[in-house]
Amino acid sequence: MTPATAQLSARERILDTAFRLFYAHGPRGVGVDTIIAQSAVAKATLYKHFPRKDDLILAYLDRVDQAWFSQLRAAAREAGELPGDQLVGMFDALGSACRRDEYHGCAFINAAAESDAGGEVHARAVEHKAVVRGWVTDLARRAGAGDPGELARQLTLLIDGGLASGVLEADPASPQAAKTAARILVDSACRPA
Repeated sequence: MTPATAQLSARERILDTAFRLFYAHGPRGVGVDTIIAQSAVAKATLYKHFPRKDDLILAYLDRVDQAWFSQLRAAAREAGELPGDQLVGMFDALGSACRRDEYHGCAFINAAAESDAGGEVHARAVEHKAVVRGWVTDLARRAGAGDPGELARQLTLLIDGGLASGVLEADPASPQAAKTAARILVDSACRPA
């Protein structure tokens, strides 16, 4: 354990370790004993903070949600004041994500793929996607889209496809292709009457 890690609370050390390992290997691919050993806590400490492994997975997904949604909103804001530009600008977050070392795709899609449909982990992944789509729908409405919900569906599918492509192809041009497609969708959906 590094001196900086030692300063973190046990809960934060567990979460930091889980974040790193779950993202790299998938939540189901990492045993509780590995998390205990790498976070330098006792088994009782882990179970005090996270009585079930799913509790730890849900806390991990909450942390991923905060980070990813913040990146999307920041990229949108950096694109300017116009909602249409923000809808396209959010794709810059996709480019940043796919260029990271040790990029393994969308943590929510990965966790949902490993979990039982209808279970808490799967439901948390679905909830995240719905919240992002709701935010994109609001931007689409403000941009003047004829059907904001449909544009949001198209754009979020494009984001998810871009996240998957980042893993499958590792092609640095894929995020730009997604952004170009987003511009076409936004311009088509938000034409003045």
